[in-house]
Amino acid sequence: MLSTTAFLSSCKNGTKGTDPQPEPDTYLVSSTQIATVTKDQAISQATQLLGSSAGSYASLLAGLIKNNVSVYKLIYNTKLPDGTAVKASGALLVPTGSSLSFPLISQQHGTITSDADAPSNYGPGSDAASAGTFFSALGYIIACPDYIGYGESNTVPHTYEHREGLATASLDMLRAAKEFIKQNNVKWNNQLLLTGYSEGGYATMSLQKKIEEEFPTEFNLKASSMGAGAYDKTAFMEYIINQPTGGVASSNRLYLWVLQTYNNLYANLKRPMSYYLKEPYATQAQQNGMNININTSISTIFTDSFKQAINNGTDKEFLAAMKDNDVYDWKPSVPTRLFHGTADSLVFYFNSQNAYDAMTKRGAPDVQLIPVPRGTHSSSISTYLLQTYTFFSTLQ
Repeated sequence: MLSTTAFLSSCKNGTKGTDPQPEPDTYLVSSTQIATVTKDQAISQATQLLGSSAGSYASLLAGLIKNNVSVYKLIYNTKLPDGTAVKASGALLVPTGSSLSFPLISQQHGTITSDADAPSNYGPGSDAASAGTFFSALGYIIACPDYIGYGESNTVPHTYEHREGLATASLDMLRAAKEFIKQNNVKWNNQLLLTGYSEGGYATMSLQKKIEEEFPTEFNLKASSMGAGAYDKTAFMEYIINQPTGGVASSNRLYLWVLQTYNNLYANLKRPMSYYLKEPYATQAQQNGMNININTSISTIFTDSFKQAINNGTDKEFLAAMKDNDVYDWKPSVPTRLFHGTADSLVFYFNSQNAYDAMTKRGAPDVQLIPVPRGTHSSSISTYLLQTYTFFSTLQ
């Protein structure tokens, strides 16, 4: 749930195989070039991005990065979780200076709390400007959705960690990117890859599941690589209401943000914060949303009645909302890689372990869990990034 930026940067289910075709050329509203990055600038950015990991890769990166990058802001049509039409935005990064055809990567960004960090603003703190530029300069077209709540749709609340909201905004960004590619004669080899870390990891899993189960022939999806996503929402909630956690205010704000997002999006919830939280936190959250300081284990601030209703299964409405956002227990058909630091105290390692176990049990043909020993949520990002590049390279 923490953005890769600082360090690196509803409810509908489809029927597999039906694959209804979207109307052609109805997603892209406009495109504007917003930046260019030279090859030398990309090498410098990659060195900063990888930090201490860059040293041993410096000469290799200089040899591999061969492209300049043109960056575009796309505005496109999509829908809110309730079906309301809305215009959203994202960044599209296109490698230039080569006659080759390139794969397309959909890169879902991690948690951001400022619109300035939305990919379409291409600010220095955005995932699009860091990891996106890194991959594009290496030879990939990169689609970076802002999601609902940022960029063009910044007057609408962000659908934080909401499966359908993230998946739909990301899928429709890809459709708009495909229209841009066709209209501008961009050299695309028709392959699609997916990646993202933290909230971006969860969004990537949500997008992959939606594509594979609802639109299996619309794209030539080749593989997916994600890191540190909260895929098992049900187990995550059960853990944080029952187990002591670190009491880090920034982490607790994110946990509260998820709860408030679901409470607001699901019509059969919409409860006062006093149902969930003890005072004074309930009043503070009711007035200020997730922007409150909780400097204790979040397990201690939930009401006893809410905890009991979750633990004995009587709060069926809230449990159903959590289940609707679980994305760990399904069968991906394309090669899938799950990266996770074993010492992650923000998005706990069991999320990736549970996903790997469930997918393997269902007979998924190629799913691998790659633990980062003693890796924290932030320190594991460079491993995820470099090994994702290596993994994607083997597919070309």
